[in-house]
Amino acid sequence: MNFNVNYFLSVFPQILPYLPVTLFITIISIMFAIIFGLAIALLRSNKIIIIDSFFALFISLFRGIPSVVLLFIIYYGLPQIFPVLKQMGATTAAIICFSLKYSSYLAEIFRASLKSVDQGQKEAGITVGLSKIQVYRGIILPQAMVNALPNAGNMFISLLKDSSVAFFVGVQELLASGKMLTANSFLYFETYLAVGIDYWLTVVAYSWIQKQLERKLNVPYHR
Repeated sequence: MNFNVNYFLSVFPQILPYLPVTLFITIISIMFAIIFGLAIALLRSNKIIIIDSFFALFISLFRGIPSVVLLFIIYYGLPQIFPVLKQMGATTAAIICFSLKYSSYLAEIFRASLKSVDQGQKEAGITVGLSKIQVYRGIILPQAMVNALPNAGNMFISLLKDSSVAFFVGVQELLASGKMLTANSFLYFETYLAVGIDYWLTVVAYSWIQKQLERKLNVPYHR
């Protein structure tokens, strides 16, 4: 086996400049996904049949469509129906794709976390004169978010890795950088191994940060 060690080591400084693009897509997408997912979970908690059925369909649809297919629908398909979207950039399309897809996962995580909070606390808050909004904002949501942290963190890791499909619509992120390097070197193993290690080290770093946060908040172990 011919493994070019020098080339392998030289790949890392060449692909690192593309890591911020991957992180940008991941962080912005997860922020929107958290907002959408939490809103869906709160709306479904009211148990209104029409609303619950609509979002149940939304969750089923976006969880069922592969990320790359959804990305193609948004980037290539929607502009055919809505011409105004022809100016949409590839990065924007990727963020929309991942925000929608991962909000469907987070909605279920948040819904389970809301249910995990003792409903007696909600009743007690209303009994002492708090409004429903105050009860959720001050009592229910803080506990639910702590309970949701481990699984929500796992979604961040999944999204970080899933962001590589943005390469298929021309986003210059980590995987794209590896593809460009192999076009010149033809050293596929060394290049993609370096890309894979870069993803892995990023996940390790994030996992350490999440673990410290969980420990600080005394998060129950859910994994």
